Amino acid sequence: MQIAPNLDKLRRFEGALKELGVGREDHILLAVSGGPDSLALLCLASNWDVNRIVAATVDHRLRPESAGEAAFVSALCGNRNIPHVILTPIEPIGGNIQSFARATRYNLLADAARDHRCAFVATAHHANDQLETILMRLARGSGLDGMAAIRRRNGNIIRPLLGFSKSELEEICIAAAVEPVRDPSNDNIEFDRVAIRKWLASASHPFSIDRAARTAKALDDAREALDWIVDDLATIRIVRNNDEIQCVTAELPRELKRRLLLRCLALLDPELQPRGDAVERAIEELDSGKNAMIGNIIGKGRETWHFSWAPPRSTKK
Repeated sequence: MQIAPNLDKLRRFEGALKELGVGREDHILLAVSGGPDSLALLCLASNWDVNRIVAATVDHRLRPESAGEAAFVSALCGNRNIPHVILTPIEPIGGNIQSFARATRYNLLADAARDHRCAFVATAHHANDQLETILMRLARGSGLDGMAAIRRRNGNIIRPLLGFSKSELEEICIAAAVEPVRDPSNDNIEFDRVAIRKWLASASHPFSIDRAARTAKALDDAREALDWIVDDLATIRIVRNNDEIQCVTAELPRELKRRLLLRCLALLDPELQPRGDAVERAIEELDSGKNAMIGNIIGKGRETWHFSWAPPRSTKK
């Protein structure tokens, strides 16, 4: 990592940070697992400005090797005077392991960013990840938001490597003379992403990371435009009266109804995250004048929807 990456790669990295809104005084927390992608991120960022970065490794304690991998990153950063912290969850990871681990990871990174006064958290998602994500979402029947795939920026989470291919990141690690750790779960075809990755590597197909990146950006731009429209609509169509929400949906396209429905639910229960099929079913029921239940919220109406907490279920037998 003492060797600077190719000047063109460094300039592209600096350009990505600028486009993502990183200011001249902003510090960045880097999510570094020790794999090739995150080590390339560490290398690029340290050559960008070593005084404005902090590295963080999340040890989920799901594999016996994870503690050693975190120590490896810590030693690597220590040798290069890069501040580094190891983050571990308070409670064991359970349930849907991938989903729970992801949520835990981002929560830990957000806390660390605040502790170290970092304006942004940077992850090492790259162009190949973007293509894989688009295909995964397509296979699952995702809507517009899902097909927008990996966002370049989501709040203070930034992904400055989305313009880099996996092979380019491997090249950066080789040039820096660092040997990344390898997570065996990346070879487990029981995971959808791994199965798609192996298919892309072995099959003849028309997909390219460059075109996938353009598609994802176009869809993300469309998502952003719709959110902007809904922000405006919400001010005139959504009215809150204590624990009741009213929303006028007359003559609106279905997609705008869907987004306004989610806004109404979030006003009553910010923790509620309804599945796509539940949302679609609720729209059908409300448009036909039927009552719709989503979580503990009941919706009524036809052209004007009313949402409130459902009455508690009777415990009498």
